[in-house]
Amino acid sequence: MFNIIVTGANGFIGKSLTKALAVAGHMVIPVSGKDGNIALQETWSELPKSEIVIHLAAKAFVPDSWNNPFDFIETNTIGTLRALEYCRKNKAKLIFISSYLYGNPKSLPIPETAEIFTPNPYALSKKTAETYCDFYFENYQVPTLIMRPFNIYGYGQSKDFLIPLLIDQTLNSKQIHVKDLEPKRDYLHIDDFIGAILQSLFISTNETVNIGSGESYSVKEIIDLIQTICHTNYPVTSEAVARKAEIMNTIADITKAKELFGWEPKLSFEKGLTEMINQTKANLH
Repeated sequence: MFNIIVTGANGFIGKSLTKALAVAGHMVIPVSGKDGNIALQETWSELPKSEIVIHLAAKAFVPDSWNNPFDFIETNTIGTLRALEYCRKNKAKLIFISSYLYGNPKSLPIPETAEIFTPNPYALSKKTAETYCDFYFENYQVPTLIMRPFNIYGYGQSKDFLIPLLIDQTLNSKQIHVKDLEPKRDYLHIDDFIGAILQSLFISTNETVNIGSGESYSVKEIIDLIQTICHTNYPVTSEAVARKAEIMNTIADITKAKELFGWEPKLSFEKGLTEMINQTKANLH
């Protein structure tokens, strides 16, 4: 079992991850905003020695990155550099949770070797952090595993994200309104993502790995599935407005994750949605 630092421990993924690590018998050192700014050396110097750092802490709301690009570079890039320095000094391994960085793919499914696209400050901050990970492996021999999750969903996620918003509208508004019904995404339940992280703990080589379901669903297909699960038939309206530079479809090639640490998703999309809807209903009551 390992001593593991988890940054972003109070976030959507961090809360589930810290619980799962503890259940698995690991010693967890949670780090959140109350422990200090992860971009500052003082924050890291206060932390005890560990064998693994799982670096989740990040600013992730893309529209904000246009208004405050420095904040994203500071948190996402400099914060990762601080994590790498901690790992170098303590001979620890870094698991860096990056992001989808492929833009509009030329083919599907998308392998890790696909062309990188950074159309906003958020994506740029994550790609730059990945570059530091590679540099620290090549020059300081810091083991770094870069995970590129596709669209993670699950109970407790903010309504800023599509699936929680659609479930909320179905359960509370009795009508569903979206910007566009067409875009398709690869959605992975948070439990499967946590499972991927747990299985990656024993990998000590420098790799970049996609984590997704290997399937994609359109906004319309998600609405239809949610309504089927909820036994509803509420009206659906769409503005039919595509976002600028919209990506119309993403499907992760997860071959590498299967080969590297024997991981693959266990929950079907329907089952994952059903669990999320049931948890949301229970919370409402």
